[in-house]
Amino acid sequence: MSEPLLLAGVRAVVLDPDDRVLLVRFEFPEESLWATPGGGIEPGETYEQALVRELEEEAGLTGVPLGPAIWTREHVFPLGRWDGQAERYHLVRAPAFEPRPKLSWEELRDEYVLEIRWWTLAELEASDALFAPRRFPALLRQLLEEGPPQAPIDVGV
Repeated sequence: MSEPLLLAGVRAVVLDPDDRVLLVRFEFPEESLWATPGGGIEPGETYEQALVRELEEEAGLTGVPLGPAIWTREHVFPLGRWDGQAERYHLVRAPAFEPRPKLSWEELRDEYVLEIRWWTLAELEASDALFAPRRFPALLRQLLEEGPPQAPIDVGV
């Protein structure tokens, strides 16, 4: 059996000054889940260029510095001609803002995005929603308590 063909992707753990985290709700045919903003890297883009583009498209966030890469994740799932995605997560500190995607909601729905909102750690830990990565609330708690890791850690599915 051959290795899965994974799309390179990049995501941002966007935190505001109150340590709220910005998450996007994806509504796939088989499940609904919350994940950090981001997506696939287009031909010719670097991870950083793709993340700047994705943050603007999904949240309307521009002009913020990208922080360090903190996590990695590989997830196998049907994704068109791809077998899944290999993601790199960056920490991004941003001022509090009202998300206003650059893309229209129709365009976002075509990418299975239905909602974007801020969450507190307490809301995450009390929620029965599905997150990507699955243990996102615990990972965020660790990040807030210990700071970014020295090198990106594999956070699993």
